[in-house]
Amino acid sequence: MTSQIKLQWLWAIPFCTAALLMGGCQEKPKAHTDETQKTSTAKQSDEPVSVIQGKVQRIKLDKNQFCDDQGCTQYDLQTVKTNVPWIDNYFLERIRKAVPNAFTAETKDVKVDTHQQGVNQSSIYVRYISQNNNLATFAIQSYEYAAGAAHGMHHQEFVTFDLTTHKRLALSDILKPNVEAQLVQQLYEANSLWLEQHSITPDKLQLSDNYYYGVNGVVFVYPLYELASYAEGMPELKLPYSSAKDLIKPEYLPGLPQYASQ
Repeated sequence: MTSQIKLQWLWAIPFCTAALLMGGCQEKPKAHTDETQKTSTAKQSDEPVSVIQGKVQRIKLDKNQFCDDQGCTQYDLQTVKTNVPWIDNYFLERIRKAVPNAFTAETKDVKVDTHQQGVNQSSIYVRYISQNNNLATFAIQSYEYAAGAAHGMHHQEFVTFDLTTHKRLALSDILKPNVEAQLVQQLYEANSLWLEQHSITPDKLQLSDNYYYGVNGVVFVYPLYELASYAEGMPELKLPYSSAKDLIKPEYLPGLPQYASQ
């Protein structure tokens, strides 16, 4: 199958402290146990699903610049404000953990020549993407620049919530049992042209747990440098819904058309 890659350059963005969303620091949500899922679903099943309304809101800091012995960092932090408080709290806590210095009122009494050393930049932006019935998707975009570096590091992490259980959905939550190997195979076949052009063989391709629901399929997003050069941004590999329907639990798939057999 032909490649379906969209490489997006994130506006002035990206995450954790470049490292946060970059793989190691990216929060990996725990898969729900069957018992936990049943209990949580039972508690929330009678509640109506909220229609998400969200807007970007800048976080007010006592100081936008923090200095210590390592230098000074300027912060630009923007989260999402919705009509669902537990979602707002989730992202605020994520940001606090990612850049704790930004929320530190006290700055160490050190002399830093910012004209000579420059100032580091750290940005985190959260925005609402879409909702499909009980599934709501958001994006955390981050950017980290160390003064004097050739370029900054950016990252984008997608977060999907099940609004009925109040849980973030890990990839393992939405997949049917024991389909990972089949999913990798289907993903490679759907994007084989682009992968072959980048000298990536089937045995080298791994699943990314950073995913979102696209218009025509589930999109898997890979960090900088993992599949391509920095200049190409964060690669996206799409698995068409026609293939995903056999690998993903029905309750976590959008409504698909049913075509008459010929």
